[in-house]
Amino acid sequence: MRLSRQRRYILELLWEEKEHLSAREIYDRLNRKGKEIGHTSVYQNLEALSERGIIECIEHSDGRLYGNISDAHSHVNCLDTNQILDVHVTLPEEIIRRVEAETGVRISEYHINFYGYRQPQPRG
Repeated sequence: MRLSRQRRYILELLWEEKEHLSAREIYDRLNRKGKEIGHTSVYQNLEALSERGIIECIEHSDGRLYGNISDAHSHVNCLDTNQILDVHVTLPEEIIRRVEAETGVRISEYHINFYGYRQPQPRG
């Protein structure tokens, strides 16, 4: 895959920001930084980069979000800010074996979604 100027802009932004962003957020942030890139070009390049596994694409309730990590990892979903944070978690072998025993499926990789709040929530 050729590393065009637009793809470099997108990749640099995702590595700098270290968060999951929508195509619109990527477009806005790049243009605020003086990196002129068209809206259509952002969408096309995000699709090309995610299809090749160079960046991550997450289907979210608000639409697709893109992140810089494409290896196996889990996510922490902040319910206060609606952010998705990357985290590398290794489950104990005992849990993996238990899941395999219960399902009959040999686990080769896994992704965990955690959900929580940054601020303590009132108990009711």
